[in-house]
Amino acid sequence: MDAAAPEDPRLGGQRIDKWLWFARLFKARERAARFVEEGRLRLERPGSEPARVVKPSQLVRPGDILTFALGRQVRVLKIEAMGKRRGPPAEAQKLYTELAAKEQL
Repeated sequence: MDAAAPEDPRLGGQRIDKWLWFARLFKARERAARFVEEGRLRLERPGSEPARVVKPSQLVRPGDILTFALGRQVRVLKIEAMGKRRGPPAEAQKLYTELAAKEQL
């Protein structure tokens, strides 16, 4: 296992599958993990190029940008905060800022 994979409060990171679930982008954490394993998500850190993520244990941090297709939309989200629990939708929406949502034809 990757040494940086576990959540580390000192780094301000959280597993990507857990964050996606806390942000209410997926109904189950297992579905979020499978989505990531299928390579359907790109992660961009400030100062680096976007890279495909395939490990649900990948840590994300505030400031990271996620790009992925979900349903008929391509979503681009900036992570604003780490989740502490899977709360109500209003709480979940505070975890990210929607940078773009483009309808696919």
